[in-house]
Amino acid sequence: MNKVLLCQRDELAPGSLKKVPNAEVGDICVYNLDGRYYATADLCTHATASLAEGDLDDDLITCPVHWGQFHVPTGRAVTFPCERHLRTYRVIVTDREVYADVAAEAEEALADADPAGAGSPV
Repeated sequence: MNKVLLCQRDELAPGSLKKVPNAEVGDICVYNLDGRYYATADLCTHATASLAEGDLDDDLITCPVHWGQFHVPTGRAVTFPCERHLRTYRVIVTDREVYADVAAEAEEALADADPAGAGSPV
């Protein structure tokens, strides 16, 4: 496990997101969707744009450049022109802090890759 601190729990209100710089894997975008935290790569897979500057609507993040969308929990590209899925990270939440395990995919992405939940990451 390779944990990276993303934010304090009280720092990110429900329905908000934030870019966290990371030299190892590139910038990470952390999301609070109704009290549940998710983390993806911050860089859009279609255009070189920060998703943290995009619009978050329910569980979809919209790229600020060409308005392609991704499903935050799974990283799936859902709206053209985005076709490549986002890298997701497993999130660990403690009493006060939110971390990403940059060595592991989010469980939702793994389950989405294989309906049985045992497949490889998207």
